[in-house]
Amino acid sequence: MTPVSTAPIRCRATAVAVLLCVLASAAGAATPDKASVKAKPIATVKAKPAATAPQAPPAAPLTDAELEVASAVHVGALGCELGQSVNVDPDPAAPGHFRLQLHKAVYRMRPVESRTGAVRLEDEAQGAVWIQLANKSMLMSQKLGRRLADECAGTVQRGVAQAMKLNPLPSLLDPQ
Repeated sequence: MTPVSTAPIRCRATAVAVLLCVLASAAGAATPDKASVKAKPIATVKAKPAATAPQAPPAAPLTDAELEVASAVHVGALGCELGQSVNVDPDPAAPGHFRLQLHKAVYRMRPVESRTGAVRLEDEAQGAVWIQLANKSMLMSQKLGRRLADECAGTVQRGVAQAMKLNPLPSLLDPQ
C-alpha cells in the first residue's frame, strides 16, 4: 500500500485539471504538471433533431375541423428561399397527420385549427410550426424563436403569388 501524502496539492483551475487533481488527491498520487495537462476550449454543442420522425401514435383522434385543415395541406417538395426545400408527405400510419422534412430534421405534424383561416400544422414535441397561406408557407421553431424556412411554395402557391403580383388587392387607404 502506498503512503498518502499529507502535503497540500496545488491545482490548476480548469475543469480537466481540477478533476485530475481531485482524483490524484483521492489516490495519493502526485499532481499533474502544467506540461501534461493542457486546457482545451469548451465547445458548444447544438442539439440536432432526430433523423426520423417520432413514431408515437397520436394522443387524441382528430376532430372534423382538424381533418378539414389536413385536406387543404399542400404536399410534395416545396422550394423555399435561400435554396432550401421542404418535403411534406401524408403520414400513412396516421390519417390527417403529416411528415415534414427540412434537411435532416424530420417533424411529425398534426393539423391545428386557426382563427385566421391559415393552414397550421404543429409538432408539439419538437416545437415546430408549419403555416401555409395561399401564396407561401413557412416553418418556424417555437423553441428557437425563429423561422427555419420561409417563402416555401408549391406550384399552386406560386400561381397565387404571381396573380397577386399582377393584380394587387386595393389598399385599405385608397378611397372607394
